[in-house]
Amino acid sequence: MKLVKQTVFSLILFLSFQSQAQKTINIIPRDTSFNISNEYKKQLKYFPHIKAAKDILPAGVTENRELVYTTLKNTPFGDRDLHLDVFSPKKNGKYPALIMIHGGGWRSGDKKLQIPMAQKLAAKGIVTICVEYQLSLEAKYPAAVYNIKSAIRWVRANAGKYNIDPNKIAVSGCSAGGQLAMLVGLTNGVASKEGDQGNLGFSSEVQAIVDIDGVVDFMAPSSLNLTRKPNSPDVEWLGGTFFEKPEVWKDASGIFWANEKSCPILFINSGFSRFHAGQDELIGMMKEWNIYTEVHKFDEKIHPFWLFEPWVDPTVNYIYDFLMKNLNK
Repeated sequence: MKLVKQTVFSLILFLSFQSQAQKTINIIPRDTSFNISNEYKKQLKYFPHIKAAKDILPAGVTENRELVYTTLKNTPFGDRDLHLDVFSPKKNGKYPALIMIHGGGWRSGDKKLQIPMAQKLAAKGIVTICVEYQLSLEAKYPAAVYNIKSAIRWVRANAGKYNIDPNKIAVSGCSAGGQLAMLVGLTNGVASKEGDQGNLGFSSEVQAIVDIDGVVDFMAPSSLNLTRKPNSPDVEWLGGTFFEKPEVWKDASGIFWANEKSCPILFINSGFSRFHAGQDELIGMMKEWNIYTEVHKFDEKIHPFWLFEPWVDPTVNYIYDFLMKNLNK
């Protein structure tokens, strides 16, 4: 009897350890270094007047947070839900929608970094959707593109529920998110960029793009630093250096997907020119096709300006005015 009890106890202990080991294996690796607190401390010594934008729900705005927009099956980390937050004007009607993509070098950051701007835009009459996507420690390019295209399809599938006009959907992003917004928007209708993640019966096309300090062309001289280290954010995300994966570096560059049917683009820039690599060339192409572009620049050398006052409100105003001009034609 004693031997039986010991055997049962050993089996339970083994199964417990095995279960715990499985949980450990399934933990998605996270880099939490890019956050508002760290960035505030970093920038304060150069800009002592700044104030971090806050998550404060305005009157007249409804929020729905942590909604699952797709579930990824059989990833190395098990089945994986991806989430988004929706901020909607309370008044009935049909509103334009803006999918908002956070930055962080494709490796860090999270969707809550977009919430202060999303809330302010919702108060002005735009349904805003802050999107979670797979970062480079979890999945390499083009996983994030497939995620965001799926989120856009989810928005169209749920347009009636959140008072969204499905014919007026835009995408925006900051830094790495701006690069993603550009690529997602300029690959409207490109089957190879769709992926297979949810609501496949709906379109992922957008009618406008907002790029906030995000690279347009990885192949441009100011972006293509040939001495990049293996742990550089772009090298990690693209799965290798330019010498190792030149076709991937080109494929991820939004400029190479632009064409005469591309949608209008708003650029909002910091004082760091390297984040605008390829922008002038793309604008020249868009002018030839008679497609509207608009550029605003903050001359201060602060990259994540959208996280802080005094730049948040003007950034929101630029976005709102651009969307009203181009989505209401």
